[in-house]
Amino acid sequence: MTSASTSVIEISNNRLAMGIVPAIGGCITRFDASTASGPIPLLRPWDGVTAEPNALGCYPLVPFSNRLGAGGVDAGGQFWPMPPNMPPDPYPIHGDGWQRAWTVEEQSEARIMLALESRSLPPFDYTARLSYALAGANMTMRLEVEHRGAIPVHYGLGFHPWLPRTAGTTLAAPATHVWLERADHLPDREVPIDERPLWDFSQPRPLPETWINNTFTGWSGEAQVRWQESGIGLAIKASDALGTCIVFSPGADCDFFCFEPVSHPVDAHRLPGSPGLRLLEHGERFAIACRFTLMLD
Repeated sequence: MTSASTSVIEISNNRLAMGIVPAIGGCITRFDASTASGPIPLLRPWDGVTAEPNALGCYPLVPFSNRLGAGGVDAGGQFWPMPPNMPPDPYPIHGDGWQRAWTVEEQSEARIMLALESRSLPPFDYTARLSYALAGANMTMRLEVEHRGAIPVHYGLGFHPWLPRTAGTTLAAPATHVWLERADHLPDREVPIDERPLWDFSQPRPLPETWINNTFTGWSGEAQVRWQESGIGLAIKASDALGTCIVFSPGADCDFFCFEPVSHPVDAHRLPGSPGLRLLEHGERFAIACRFTLMLD
């Protein structure tokens, strides 16, 4: 990470409160429901010390999500290698937006917009804008990328929230298929969801007791997370380009899980047809959004 200031910018309304730290990947430090009994975390809160995105509540995924199994991408008739960026993982992961310092372009009481210019991962050459906005019980994240390079490149986008996991946590996220993963976390094969009934979140169900780190395709773009202990939940609604989601949690003893709305499966640059990726020419843009709505029993 850079040595830039890790000061937190707060936005809020009468229902929700957020903290954002632009210098650490534009990450969310906290996202809380404001209740009569005090704030209740809806994303895993930051400890305020560990300046590493995977210790925070959410970060943007740009210019791609998850791992590149070939260690780079093909563009303009050649292969462009990229270094691993999350040791000891051997593959490039999540692009570079989550590990870069963003700048504040606009700010108000309940909204902030951040910007990033990156040329650190050729052939990706882009300007990105990331906004967080609160309105009533809704928090909306929006991410847009504009390709600035001369060579057309396939881009992928997404969001990587880290949510609290309790004994009473349930998830609903209807999907038609799930990718099985290899030992190195790259995709193995895609199977119908009914072949993995413990991962069928078409109806609210607890998270698996054991490891899960899988990509779900044919996702409806809607999900619900509920914490039975507090009677609070989140309704998630993703924009049309986000037809894929990733669910990650090491197991029942872990205090978090990740539910990642993304535009493409893992290693889509090597899958037939580059599913979910968007080929951008110079000056073309690709945008996604995701709304999180507070639910109270």
